[in-house]
Amino acid sequence: MQALFQSEQTGEPAEVVVSQFQRHRLGTQPGDGGFEEGRVPEADAPLFSAIVTRVARNAEEVDRLLSQHLARDWPLAKLDPVLRALLRAACGELWGGKEPPARVVINEYLDVAHGFFGGDESRFANGVLDAMARALRAEEFSGPSRRRGG
Repeated sequence: MQALFQSEQTGEPAEVVVSQFQRHRLGTQPGDGGFEEGRVPEADAPLFSAIVTRVARNAEEVDRLLSQHLARDWPLAKLDPVLRALLRAACGELWGGKEPPARVVINEYLDVAHGFFGGDESRFANGVLDAMARALRAEEFSGPSRRRGG
């Protein structure tokens, strides 16, 4: 998400931003610093690269998919840039295959949304992510519902 945000804000190609993240922020070892120093330890570098690259290479399609799940009076360009990057990253991950399950992807991105936003943005993201997941991975949402406790 941060890489997509950076690429959009600076105009740098996604490949350049991915390279910067891989050199300076991903794959650090304990003692190399942590979040407080702008580093993200224990990141899945191949997954990170795949998501950012997939979104960048398919930007028009990703934005079209997202736009289908937004209200007409709230086009993608009108969204907060952080929220836009979050939704694009989630779309890239959902579009990438069957793992992790769609519900896991939604929950992970909602956790991130809660970290950035304190208002209605998280609920908004939940609605968009759920609709997008149902469109991209319909088979995961078909069949009998799974209820807890019975």
